Amino acid sequence: MNKPNPIDEEYVFTKGLIISSTDLKGIITYANRKFCEISGYSKDELKGKSHNLVRHPDMPKAAFQEIWDTIQSGKEWTGIVKNLRKDGKYYWVYSHIALVINEGEVIGYTAARRPASASEVEESIPIYKDMLIKESN
Repeated sequence: MNKPNPIDEEYVFTKGLIISSTDLKGIITYANRKFCEISGYSKDELKGKSHNLVRHPDMPKAAFQEIWDTIQSGKEWTGIVKNLRKDGKYYWVYSHIALVINEGEVIGYTAARRPASASEVEESIPIYKDMLIKESN
């Protein structure tokens, strides 16, 4: 009997808020305990690494380009993201990314993420699948 592929297994969390901060290049400068718990990484494993460490391969490049275009233009971004845990399981979050400003200068970004609802995930899956198909053509 074949073992299930962890990348096809969902890790469901129902409460709590994942918080992380990055520098302007997306390098993690802060990760709260909930981020460590949900992602399966320790603070030491996260800090100093690119935030795309938790990027799931089902997420289209165009989706992340939209995120970067939005936040680099000085606006906040909100949306649904599928992330990848250290053990290979995935989890869905509703993410809000805001600018970190110090003395009038943008110095990084902070993301607050809560569990995505079933309806939010259902709405996002076909959009992301369509984007991935367009990327592969």
